[in-house]
Amino acid sequence: MFDEIIYETANGRARITLNRPEKLNALTLRMQAEMAEAFWQADNDRDVHCVIIRGAGRAFSAGYDLAGNSDVPVSRVETDNPRGSRSVDDDIWQLERAQRYRMAIFDMHKPVIAEVHGPCIAGGTDIALLCDMVIIADDATVSFPAGRNLGALPNQMWLYNVGPQWTKRLMLTGDSITGTEAAQLGFAMKAVPAGILEAEVEGLAARMAHIDPDILAANKRAVNLGMELMGARTMQRLAVENDVRGHQAASAHAFVKRASEAGLKTALSERDAPFGDGRVRVNGPEIRDGDGRLTED
Repeated sequence: MFDEIIYETANGRARITLNRPEKLNALTLRMQAEMAEAFWQADNDRDVHCVIIRGAGRAFSAGYDLAGNSDVPVSRVETDNPRGSRSVDDDIWQLERAQRYRMAIFDMHKPVIAEVHGPCIAGGTDIALLCDMVIIADDATVSFPAGRNLGALPNQMWLYNVGPQWTKRLMLTGDSITGTEAAQLGFAMKAVPAGILEAEVEGLAARMAHIDPDILAANKRAVNLGMELMGARTMQRLAVENDVRGHQAASAHAFVKRASEAGLKTALSERDAPFGDGRVRVNGPEIRDGDGRLTED
């Protein structure tokens, strides 16, 4: 039924697995469309009380697929989409189309748990932060490095989960945090050792399987409607338009040109090299040497 995800139901829950492990579950438009269809299918299933979303292989998701896929929902790298990328409005249209797929997580009535391991990068964070609860492996890696030169975030739930200062700290540098730090900052509800991550998520899902889905929906909706009153939904639309603003930056155009000349891998390596390993110390000093690497006192 699906090509890029796995959908299964059992014991009062649905499991949606991002299934491009060879690409670290990089998000294509097709994958996002299939994901949205699966979420609504689960929402319509009276036997499902909650949904778990996870990634196959070594990663939750390494972000949006920029590597030559013509249906990638990031129009600055599209070349043959029927609508094209000729104008600012075309760019907004492409990003809003993909965002509508992702917003199924927020809009559906039943709760969604993100089971995050390995890299959770860029678009992976967009998926996770739209979920109702995030449980993360303590050694996972969370970041949005595209903010270094390609634009802004096409979803903006960081502000509502992490708060303004840490959102700025991470978005303005593209630096990364561990799963443990993600839980400390509010990106995730809880961090656990990778070896017990699945059991932790399944245990929470099992508890919700005892609750009437209508009651689960009522409680989820109360919180999400409260977030909407705080501007969460409007903020998502603004995030798309702000991302398109970022696409007009000279660095974004230079990156696309460099990627076309030298290849995406080279362009990414050159962009990230000045940041060293890009790690943030949430509970320690930030002392960096000239090439951006973390150093000790």
